[in-house]
Amino acid sequence: MRLRGPAVLLSAALIAFHATPAFAANIAINPGFEDGLTGWTCSGGQAVSSPVHGGTRALQATPQGNDYARCQQAVTVKPGTTYQLSAWVQGAYVFLGATGTGVSTSTWGAPGGQWGQLKTSFTTGASTTSVTIYVNGWYGQGAYLADDIVLDGPGGAPDVLPPSVPGNLSVAGATATSLTATWNAATDNSGGIARYDVSRDNGAPTPVTSTTHTATGLTPDTAYGFRVRACDLAGNCSAYSASVSGRTNNDTTPPAGDIRHAPYIDITMPTPSLAGAANATGVKNYTLAFALGDSSGCNPSWGGTIPINDSRIVNDIKALQAQGGQVIVASGGALGPYLEHACGSVAALIGAYKKVLDTVGTNHLDVDVEAAIDVNKVNTALKQLQSERGTVVSYTLRIQGQDYGVDPFSLQILQDAAAKGLNVVVNPMLMNFGYTGNWGDAMIAAAQATLNQMKGVWPGRTDAQLKRSLGVTPMIGKNDTGMTTTQADARKLLTWANANHIGFVGFWSAARDNGGCPDGRVSPTCSGIAQSSYEFTNIFKGFTG
Repeated sequence: MRLRGPAVLLSAALIAFHATPAFAANIAINPGFEDGLTGWTCSGGQAVSSPVHGGTRALQATPQGNDYARCQQAVTVKPGTTYQLSAWVQGAYVFLGATGTGVSTSTWGAPGGQWGQLKTSFTTGASTTSVTIYVNGWYGQGAYLADDIVLDGPGGAPDVLPPSVPGNLSVAGATATSLTATWNAATDNSGGIARYDVSRDNGAPTPVTSTTHTATGLTPDTAYGFRVRACDLAGNCSAYSASVSGRTNNDTTPPAGDIRHAPYIDITMPTPSLAGAANATGVKNYTLAFALGDSSGCNPSWGGTIPINDSRIVNDIKALQAQGGQVIVASGGALGPYLEHACGSVAALIGAYKKVLDTVGTNHLDVDVEAAIDVNKVNTALKQLQSERGTVVSYTLRIQGQDYGVDPFSLQILQDAAAKGLNVVVNPMLMNFGYTGNWGDAMIAAAQATLNQMKGVWPGRTDAQLKRSLGVTPMIGKNDTGMTTTQADARKLLTWANANHIGFVGFWSAARDNGGCPDGRVSPTCSGIAQSSYEFTNIFKGFTG
């Protein structure tokens, strides 16, 4: 949505250009930013000495991308009470509001380069003890200013309880100079989580607002310890979690990721569940297919239809992660609509990738290319994502033939990635290509041919490093175009993968890994051959890397 029209803006907010009226009480903390950002949690922003409306300082913040540069604070309030909220602002499209249990109010205006006052009011519900007041700008509209924010009304009992300690801290996504820490969200009794403090090697904490943090500028081949705590909007902080260590790569070894075996699972289907499959097999890592654009375009959704934060899917992922499991998010695939098509710019595509990764709490992304993409745009976005977060990136690519490796367009993708300094796991789809002889041997030949292509793309890497950057993904049972991957074929491929110490083994798909249709059909819910339940999962979990 875009906002436009000065008449609409001026009618949407109460804007007055006169002296500040007297108030009976102001329970906002540091309302004029005289103490910097004390009491406020801001996405960007700083206290400036000019221009100001009153006192010696005011807030200045600049929206960036989809971030509106919001500043907010939690305030304790009394139930069943009416409050008046106001602020003096400058800029194009400035918003003022409050949220809480049973409370949702906002107003906005466009006073431009002169101070104008925004006002709104709300009445708390019978159980409301805390509200969050906020001020923010709008994307693409430049910096805004805010000063003398007043919340007029009686205070409530202070929030003195800290949040829970963040759980399931892990460190992965190693590059030569970065490590990425991820953890589960903490909970709070009132007001919500304002930030997480991440401390590296017991040093000064870095505040972040998401459940992931990438530490950059590190030394190659060095171990680092991370711990994290949660702080609520009232300033209460939990104890730190136990420290978890990770190690950066050396200067020459590309990151292949810590997930070595992750069967694909069509997450749009309710069965099998991730947690259920993990309980049945002991395999705790899965590749989620597919994050696509929805009907509105560059907005990630599962299969193009299910919201990315769908409660069934998110709860299933959390249940898997609670068991110590992790997921890879796969975009692209055979059908689309691709995010790589729907997102028209590098920045938009990065934003879509980040939204998916942050929603599921992972730093592993697989791009499954079975249609044309804008190679430069996609690789530029992936390189920036990897530089910022240390994201482990894999490309799942089509095979041209058992003696040729990936097809020419896929090879072009890898060449452009190498030119941009993007480290990727190369994951050929060992399925649906022409072959002669034994199918198990043909899959191995196609993987070896891909490895030979990689030598030309990255001539400076050793054979061991190239193998470490190679994955394989067969299609179990009956393939779409006639070949059949039997249990014997799977074991033959596994033996080759272990002997060559490649980086990754997956397969399509967990929902097909059962003997429900041993009649040779091609189905999304069975393999088409006689087998026991999860037989291929149990075969491939013997991958040792």
